[in-house]
Amino acid sequence: MAKRHKGKDASAHDDLGVNAPVVVYPGTDQQQGGVIVDDFGESAGHAIDIGTNRIVDAARRWAVRLNNGDLVFLDSDQLEAL
Repeated sequence: MAKRHKGKDASAHDDLGVNAPVVVYPGTDQQQGGVIVDDFGESAGHAIDIGTNRIVDAARRWAVRLNNGDLVFLDSDQLEAL
């Protein structure tokens, strides 16, 4: 059985890396397979607020090429290693 990964726990990233096959959005109606194509690591960024206005959300850690060819950007808690 695949191990579910949680975002901030460094040890949870052991099975995730570039070229690793994954399931995105596991356990949901959006679940599908793909392969990690880039790891932005700790440089993924932070959300930016100016006053009470959110200008941009934080960037995601992983770039994943889905089996259908789409590219998505996700955090570790949205992935499950195969």
